[in-house]
Amino acid sequence: MPTAEPLPSRHAAVEAPRDCQLCPRLVAYRAANRAAEPGWFNGAVPSFGDPDAWLLVVGLAPGVTGANRTGRPFTGDYAGSLLYATLAKFGFTRGVFAARPDDGLNLVGAMVTNSVRCVPPLNKPNGAEINACRPYLAARIAALPRLRAIVTLGRIAHDSTVRALGAKVASHPFGHGAVSRVGAVSIHASYHCSRYNTNTGRLTPEMFESVFAALGQP
Repeated sequence: MPTAEPLPSRHAAVEAPRDCQLCPRLVAYRAANRAAEPGWFNGAVPSFGDPDAWLLVVGLAPGVTGANRTGRPFTGDYAGSLLYATLAKFGFTRGVFAARPDDGLNLVGAMVTNSVRCVPPLNKPNGAEINACRPYLAARIAALPRLRAIVTLGRIAHDSTVRALGAKVASHPFGHGAVSRVGAVSIHASYHCSRYNTNTGRLTPEMFESVFAALGQP
């Protein structure tokens, strides 16, 4: 069974338990997926990357045949191919991304997580599920001592991140390429790197790369 790269023990408290029971709808969906595909990860997907990261990338939630299958954020679907290729271009990776949790890829100076850790039906978590999972996002942010920048992928991830930082969404509106600051952390908003957004032209690789180009150095 595929496993995600474990985080150091000092970060364990910021990750949801694999069989998290907080959201009944997500628990039921996870159980249905487990029954259909018992060899998949089918659990709350932990964050992946460098515990000393200065950059955190926050996505929406695991994809049903992506991270829900592999157990590593953005691994196994198109969105991950674009994300990890972009991280590699800007020097945040070591090793080669092969869309498998055992591909040997490591992140350097960066970590990837999701605002909701369990796969939702139709890729759409509801408000209660986003709120229930936010303490894990807030704890993940707080556990990164060198954090200087966050890239948020999509409006839901952006708004939940702003709230996790204790700020008001109205003061930090979402828009592709928008940059705002909460304390010492800058927030860089991007459209989600989903196949739908790239196929429709809403997001191009060049647009996506421009968000990371704006990060500068730690």
